Amino acid sequence: MLSRALKEHTSNQTVIKEQQEERKKVALKAVKDFSGRLVDLLNADVEKAYNNQRALENEAKILQQHVNQLSKQTMQWATMLENFNQSLKELGDVENWARTIETDITTIASALEYAYKGDGPTDESIQ
Repeated sequence: MLSRALKEHTSNQTVIKEQQEERKKVALKAVKDFSGRLVDLLNADVEKAYNNQRALENEAKILQQHVNQLSKQTMQWATMLENFNQSLKELGDVENWARTIETDITTIASALEYAYKGDGPTDESIQ
């Protein structure tokens, strides 16, 4: 009877160990699955942040290029405006010179016309 009890006990212990081993395998698999899913979720957020960072860096590069182009264009406009302003000043100088020449020519033409008609003072009348 003692040997039979010992066999039953040993048999029960073996069954319990097998059950515990099976439960241990199931628990380890569940922990492994949980860890994998947790890492995947965390990696998804990290990947999203990384992709956003790359997109922002690309946008910043494009923006910098546009700023450089705008700066160059602004400098060209400033140069063109300065050249235009200088040309206007020169045009004003030419216009003033032309008026002066026109006045001088008109005066000379009047004097020549006056002298040609003989309406001017004669040498006798000056004495």
